[in-house]
Amino acid sequence: MVTGHFGFAAAVKSRERETPLWALMLACQWLDVVFVPLFLLGVERISPVPGTNGGYGQVIINADYTHSLIGALALSALFGLASANRWGARSGAVLAGVTFSHWVLDLVVHRRDMPILPGNLGQLSRVGFGLWKIPAAAIGVEFALVLIGSYLYWRAAVAVGRSRDRGLTTAFTASGLLLVFGLVTLTLDVLGY
Repeated sequence: MVTGHFGFAAAVKSRERETPLWALMLACQWLDVVFVPLFLLGVERISPVPGTNGGYGQVIINADYTHSLIGALALSALFGLASANRWGARSGAVLAGVTFSHWVLDLVVHRRDMPILPGNLGQLSRVGFGLWKIPAAAIGVEFALVLIGSYLYWRAAVAVGRSRDRGLTTAFTASGLLLVFGLVTLTLDVLGY
């Protein structure tokens, strides 16, 4: 799930006007941002589900640090604390929550590949509800998150535009770009790019 995270961040932005949209978009992907260098170093891995080509949802993600429950909580807290220094305690808490929402949304789609403790310490059972096993359902959930997030963002942008006498052009442009971005990323993700 990539696109669904962005849809969730857009929905949060509709309620949190003081928190910058770009910070929410970064927060919703922060676990994956930290994952990339660990993946390049071979610390965390992605492998296709046996018997598949590794397309949309057909992967096992061994992100044993960034996507462990405790690792995600720690990365969320760090992101929130850094953000609080810049935008205040409320935005810091919101951004920490959006960062952790990544783990929660991944829990829904991932197979049982997410550990509780970093490095899968203690070899506890891994978690994941496995919605990716039903690609149409996973795509539907992501599509719904994008549509709902874009709509909520549009509705909030219209209200702000009216209150500031800006008209609706900014609201339509911003929410339209957000919707197009979400649909393009979902399409690329489904196609395996």
